[in-house]
Amino acid sequence: MGDESLLRYSRHILLDDIGIEGQTRIAHSTALVVGAGGLGCPSALYLASAGVGRLILADHDTVDLTNLQRQVLHTTSRVGTAKVESAKVHLADINPLIDIHTLQTRLEGDALHAAVAQADVVLDCSDNFKTRHAVNRACVALGKPLVSGAAVRMDGQLACFDLGQALAPCYHCLFPDGDDVTEERCATMGVFAPLTGIIGTLQAAEALKILGGFGQPLFGTLQLFDARRGEFTRIRFQKDPECPVCGHRH
Repeated sequence: MGDESLLRYSRHILLDDIGIEGQTRIAHSTALVVGAGGLGCPSALYLASAGVGRLILADHDTVDLTNLQRQVLHTTSRVGTAKVESAKVHLADINPLIDIHTLQTRLEGDALHAAVAQADVVLDCSDNFKTRHAVNRACVALGKPLVSGAAVRMDGQLACFDLGQALAPCYHCLFPDGDDVTEERCATMGVFAPLTGIIGTLQAAEALKILGGFGQPLFGTLQLFDARRGEFTRIRFQKDPECPVCGHRH
């Protein structure tokens, strides 16, 4: 780690929990952020500023005026620009020492598996169940840790999955895929702007703990946040032995 890096990350290095060893692990890691919207923006912002060596940003969409209420990497001047390219401009300005790779596509199939295979941790910052379940299946298949977040209206949630462990639950264990699932999205339900920042920042914190090898990541825990009351609630959950996605792993 060079002099510039030592100075840039000095406040991390001063922490007993991280130190030079933890910061070096962060610098040598790759994080995949699926979605460059309300959750992906703050997640990527703190991963980049914290010195994650390589960020892969995936999003098929372009910046819209309605995004600017909460998607903090984008600006009015970049409306109409691909979200991943808009995000890259901002992140590269914050930290030119890291590598930022963009995928302007809706990740699925082989492309999703290829992106997950490159990552040391995956942050699901998408806004729909189809993508969340696809990302989960890829992480289970490849044994990659997953940090999942969601935010709609005034309610947020965060969960971490240690998918390198055979007995660990997956996203499907917690939220089974089915036709009876009601999709709630910001475009139709609305969302409180700071809520996306709170959940996205928490996703970054969990990912950094996983990459740096410190603290206690929230594996097997669903953390709910009620922005109306400013209250957090934690719920522990277990592996479903009959889960069609991860139940075969013992």
